[in-house]
Formats: sequence, C-alpha cells, structure tokens
Amino acid sequence: MSKYFNFFPNTLYTVDTITGDAVKNITARFSFEESFKNNTSVCYEYNIQDSDTPEIIASKFYGDPERHWVVLMFNDINDPQFDWPMDYRTLISFVDEKYKNQANTGQSGSNWAQSHTHGYYKVETRTTLSTNTVVTNKFEVDSNTYATINATNNDILLADGNTIRIQISKQTQSYYDYEMELNESKRRIKLLKQEFIPNIEAEFRRVIA
Repeated sequence: MSKYFNFFPNTLYTVDTITGDAVKNITARFSFEESFKNNTSVCYEYNIQDSDTPEIIASKFYGDPERHWVVLMFNDINDPQFDWPMDYRTLISFVDEKYKNQANTGQSGSNWAQSHTHGYYKVETRTTLSTNTVVTNKFEVDSNTYATINATNNDILLADGNTIRIQISKQTQSYYDYEMELNESKRRIKLLKQEFIPNIEAEFRRVIA
C-alpha cells in the first residue's frame, strides 16, 4: 500500500489559516472506463479463493503485491473489508454478529439467520423438450403473494411443433442463505491481463501526479 500512495501529489495542510506540512492528497482519483473493463480482449475472469487477498492475487498474476490497487480498481472495490469475499469462518462470525440482536437467549445469530426467511420467490422454469433447453427465472414476491402460488406443470405445443414445458414453483431464502449467496457473488472478478499493466501504471502516474 505504501508504494501506491507514493504516486499521489502532495498538498499543503492548512488549519485555521495556518499552513502546515505537505501531506499526500488522497482525494485524488483514478478509474477505468467501463468500455475498457468490459473488453474481453484485455481481461479474464477469476474466482477468488479463501486464501486470496488483493496483494496475493497481484503478486501471483502481476509479480508485485503493490499492484493490488489494479485488482481493486478494475473491479470497483472501494472497501476491501466488505466488498471482498470472506472465508467461511469469518463469514459465520460476521453473520453471528450481524443477527445477534434478533436471536433469542442462548441462540447464535447464525442459527437465527438459518431459521428465518429473508425472501420469497416465484420460480418459472421453461423447458424446450426437443432440445432439453432449460431457462429458469426467479421473481421475488411478498409473503402474501407467495402463499397464493401453486405448483403447476403444463406442456404447451407451439406452432412450429416444439413443445414447451412450463413449471411453476416457489422458494424461500433464509437470512443465512442470503448472506452466503451475497458473499459468493463477490468471488467472481475480472483481472487485467499482465501485458497491459505497465501502460496502466504510466497512465495512473500521469493522472494522479
């Protein structure tokens, strides 16, 4: 992290009209254009492992842990503490702490989270029988709508001769599963290809300095 802030310009720190020491202007900003981040020719997807940190990934793929800022900025991760996936043990501790006030005496926050519903969903699955192509959509509904949903299974013959099977079902999601799913969703990131790093660092210095 120390080398990262070396790139930032200095600014004079003033208190009550008295000018003091020169300090790093950490309000300076650098960002990647969305079109660049979405260009598959300059990046590839990576699944964060429990043992990974931004520094470990930067060291593994870019040869220098100080390039962790590229990993974070390229994925719009502003707060690594909350935007980076937690390992299982840390996640359980987080859930315990987050829901401890809702839990009964002697019950952990994670136990409460497992036994209480966070969301209600209507699930629609469409299967093209001739190709066995399956498309599933899940829609969040309120508890009253959820209670009225009945499981159905209907085959519809289309004009082109294909038959579509439409299945309707419903699901609930506990607070525990919600936290697990949210954490897992943070694992998939994009990594800028190594050959672009020197140019990005040069541009970073030009913009920040």
